[in-house]
Amino acid sequence: MKQPPFSRSIECDGAAAADDKHSMSAGVVRPSRMLYVVFFCTMFWAVIFFLQRSTSLRLGSAAEPTSGRGVTFLSQLNTSTTASRLGLREDRCAGRYVYMYDLPPRFNADLVRDCRNLTASTDVCKHLANDGFGPSITGGGDGGSLPEKGAYDTNQFMLAVIFHARMRRHECLTSYPSAAAAVYIPFYAGLDVVRQDTENPADISARETLPRGLVEWLLRRPEWRAMGGRDHFLVAGRGSWDFLRALGTAGKGNSLLSYPAIRNATVLTTEASPYHGHDFAVPFPSHFHASSDADVSSWQDRMRRAERKWLWGFAGASRPSSKRTVRSQIMEECGRSSRCAMLGGAATAYTQGPGRTMQLLESAEYCVQPRGDGYTRKSTFDSILAGCIPVFFHPISAYLQYIWHLPRDYRTYSVFIHHGDVVGNNASIEEALARIPPAKVAQMREEVIRLIPTVMYRDPAAKGVTFKDAFDVAVDAVIHRVAKRRRAAAEGRVDYQDSVDGGKSWKYDLLQDGEKNIGPHEFDPYVYT
Repeated sequence: MKQPPFSRSIECDGAAAADDKHSMSAGVVRPSRMLYVVFFCTMFWAVIFFLQRSTSLRLGSAAEPTSGRGVTFLSQLNTSTTASRLGLREDRCAGRYVYMYDLPPRFNADLVRDCRNLTASTDVCKHLANDGFGPSITGGGDGGSLPEKGAYDTNQFMLAVIFHARMRRHECLTSYPSAAAAVYIPFYAGLDVVRQDTENPADISARETLPRGLVEWLLRRPEWRAMGGRDHFLVAGRGSWDFLRALGTAGKGNSLLSYPAIRNATVLTTEASPYHGHDFAVPFPSHFHASSDADVSSWQDRMRRAERKWLWGFAGASRPSSKRTVRSQIMEECGRSSRCAMLGGAATAYTQGPGRTMQLLESAEYCVQPRGDGYTRKSTFDSILAGCIPVFFHPISAYLQYIWHLPRDYRTYSVFIHHGDVVGNNASIEEALARIPPAKVAQMREEVIRLIPTVMYRDPAAKGVTFKDAFDVAVDAVIHRVAKRRRAAAEGRVDYQDSVDGGKSWKYDLLQDGEKNIGPHEFDPYVYT
């Protein structure tokens, strides 16, 4: 039979009254048992009320709206304050859980299995080894410029595979979508677009098979419908330009990022478009993938002690089809200088291998970064890894790209020389670099060395590390972006925008939290000309 409310307190009071009467009849004066019962009952309910109140206040200020997702009692208790009061172990992943789809194998595993047929120009199977890190490099590579352990011949386009391998071992991976702060889609878009460019360059329908299939698969998922995909993210593994072909039109690449559904998600690429609001650039993978905090600290100390015998250096190939470019001017000026070192120059870059390339970058004060096939270069992150101060000639090469991983104040870690001045012979790169005071050089180099862990991708199997690598920084940024979207949805803010397409998209991405107004920017003359 269901006990009525407060029946226990009534029984307590009745028993106490009877016992009190017995005490008085015995002629002995003692404290009434009713006082003890009332005191302990009052304290019990006070403690319960206090815990409930503190949990509510904590959740009211810190918990993210779930936009329709259920909040369980366990998730409410999953805060450090409440957990400590109840004697529970703090959940380090609270608010950071990621749910990963188990996609049909055609979207990832089958592409890896078919690696020999993806393209004839590159040994993709070799680059897929070691979870996308590629073949290991022993003995520090040619010239001994790489670490004794954790060095790999990593291909710049294997990021989707690297990211997936890391996510499979992610400490905050959850099997419960309702507990996730974000949802990860492990689609190897970069491998698919390479295959289609090779096999079906003119067959638009074939090129869209997997992107269209992915969209159809996602739209059937309840996890997608919860927020229309606005809490989802994927890693394309190449530049956005390979996935921005307009739907139904001819041309290279595919239309993955043009599907309206995918435009709701967050897409991580190695080069983002400054004119679209849903793609964000993350660092190219370099050649060092640390396994411990000690590995990183040791490498940073080594870069501080490195002998920089060259003022500046360049590693890259020439572009014979274009004579009047920043790249051609760099190679011409460097070739005349006794203070510049250059590696490459032939039709193919880095013919000496990653060891020799890193050897050059480690021996230069500055490493120039002209645009290549796109605005960005893997060499930017090779240079940071080598403690070499990068020199950029266009803001889209870095400053409008890696907004999560590099400082907003580009002057703290890099040098900017307008590309028009170089092409027009209005500026000497060497003279501009030589004018920078030694104290400023030392400050920039220390900032570059400080950035090393945040732009590398550590070994997925590493345990006990405390530094945040490029993966951690990217996932944290995605979760932060999703959290803002959830807050806006919970508050019913119909005027809320979390992305802006068009010419002002890059300006929107540079806004700090709380900023709303987009005005003139110092990079306007470079982006709009």
